[in-house]
Amino acid sequence: MLTWKNVIDFSVNGNLEPDIRVEKTEQEWQVKLTPEQFRITRLKGTERPHSGELCSIYEAGKYNCVCCDTSLFDSTIKFNSGTGWPSFTQPLKDNAIKYERDDSYGMIRVEVMCNTCDAHLGHVFPDGPEPSGLRYCINSESLQLEKKAIDER
Repeated sequence: MLTWKNVIDFSVNGNLEPDIRVEKTEQEWQVKLTPEQFRITRLKGTERPHSGELCSIYEAGKYNCVCCDTSLFDSTIKFNSGTGWPSFTQPLKDNAIKYERDDSYGMIRVEVMCNTCDAHLGHVFPDGPEPSGLRYCINSESLQLEKKAIDER
């Protein structure tokens, strides 16, 4: 389980290697993504709070990167943080997320990105629920929900 100390270590000393890398030109991303997805994932934008489709959805499944389809988070660790963005306590794999210091807007935060394609996802904070204490605050436009199939027994 990742902790705030791990997050800070990654943001200062470098991230784990991803399983694979996906790299495209800006034009290739623009063709693949909607204008809003491109603004958020490639230009480090943010959606308005409570505006994202995935903010209030709690169906079973995996939350994948909208750019490269890498699985990032599982629905079992999603929680309602009250912030207006989907929130998670842990990534699916330690190397799924890339961490970088973000000192924009006069704040010091830790930006989280897809470690496979460098898509901007949001930020992580040390004010989440136990046991990790982490809150990954993620833009809905950065994610796509891969719903789990219903078992038809």
